[in-house]
Amino acid sequence: GIRSVCLTPQGQQFVPVAERFCKLYRQAEAIAKDNQKPLLNLASVGSVSTCLLPPVLHHFLALKKYNLCFHNYLSFEAYRRIENGMADLALISNHRYAKDVITMPAFREPFVLLCGAGCKTSKTPDPTQLNPANEVRLPWSPEYDIWHERWFDAAIEPNVTLDHIPLLEDFLAGENWAVVPLTVARRMKRPEICSYPLRQGPEDRIIYYLVPQRPKEGPIHDFLKLLHQELLLFDGVESFLAKGVAQ
Repeated sequence: GIRSVCLTPQGQQFVPVAERFCKLYRQAEAIAKDNQKPLLNLASVGSVSTCLLPPVLHHFLALKKYNLCFHNYLSFEAYRRIENGMADLALISNHRYAKDVITMPAFREPFVLLCGAGCKTSKTPDPTQLNPANEVRLPWSPEYDIWHERWFDAAIEPNVTLDHIPLLEDFLAGENWAVVPLTVARRMKRPEICSYPLRQGPEDRIIYYLVPQRPKEGPIHDFLKLLHQELLLFDGVESFLAKGVAQ
């Protein structure tokens, strides 16, 4: 038979050390090259990268000043990547304390209701008008989960549970509905999907950005400036980046 090979516990612990070594080696090689552009290693939670970042990344690369490496990570993984030097900047939704990581608020946004064409609610709905059996449920944050448990019977399964934002539009049909952050709602393109402000909805979502104690000031400054400009296009979203990107 074929023998399988797996890492020992010590080998698994060594993996992030090896990743960091490889990154430093590549950076050392790049220093020797003429005209090497600075590299921004950027990470983000999926909802932000899908619904907010595409035009920001396009404008960032259009500056022709930097190279870009991008990854989707959950919030806890983004902290680890900043800590071990594998990311220079990360956008996250669930913040925590980390000794060698600076956590700063980037923007605040409300939650809104998205409805399929057959969903029967008023134009100023509250949770009591929503049938939980028709929900398209997404995992936003622990605070959102607390709100959800307060309004909806946990014994009733949602119609659909997703953790992949690009699929959301495909399931918002008929009587289905979802509660989503405003930046997510604004990226829905199908005309039959309705968006309404939600009375007694969840607390506003705050997106934070993470940088190491000694950040790469040039590319990070330019990226945050472009992100701030994009956020200004969303009426109802409050950007906290104006002071951080002022020159």
